[in-house]
Amino acid sequence: MQHAAERIESEADLKAGAVVLVARDARFGPILEAVGPLPLRRQIDGFGALLSAIVGQQVSTHAASAIWARLADAGLTDAGALRHAPDAVLRAAGLSRPKIAYARALAHADLDYESLRAMPTEAVVTQLTALPGIGRWTAEIYACFALGHADVFAAGDLALQVAAARAFALPARPNEAALRRMAQEWAPVRAVAARALWAYYRIATNREGIS
Repeated sequence: MQHAAERIESEADLKAGAVVLVARDARFGPILEAVGPLPLRRQIDGFGALLSAIVGQQVSTHAASAIWARLADAGLTDAGALRHAPDAVLRAAGLSRPKIAYARALAHADLDYESLRAMPTEAVVTQLTALPGIGRWTAEIYACFALGHADVFAAGDLALQVAAARAFALPARPNEAALRRMAQEWAPVRAVAARALWAYYRIATNREGIS
């Protein structure tokens, strides 16, 4: 029987996880056939990855990419530079006033990013959501893409909710609680299920569901 890795570090991990996912829920078979190879989308963990997740909160992927590019061009994607950047410069890059506050709080938090690597998902979520402006979605996105957790699922993500409703012909879009309950069936590869549904969302709506 195929076993899934606890961390998704490679395309091979994704492929193995997909086999486990289909064994858990056969409805993913046609979804995976339709979307093709799943994107790995791993990031280097640390301040930049978490700042990127904050930038992506409640904006389109296109807008998030544009804001991030402006921050990068201005050299403002590391904690030291961001601490000292004037608000006007951050606003010019596209950050809202709340996100400027969240970004500064993160820059001053002095998180032990190395210790986060060894934590289980719920411990990561607990530690990160203690910071201003970081909710469960942001923490779970960080755990998924920066830490490579194989069994994390950002059920509060609108694109995942829309994709699940369409892929499974649900009568209505599930809310966060309903989708989280549904996703329990996909353990221990819920991050693979999320990638599959994000890819399905892109096909179904011709829009990106995650940056």
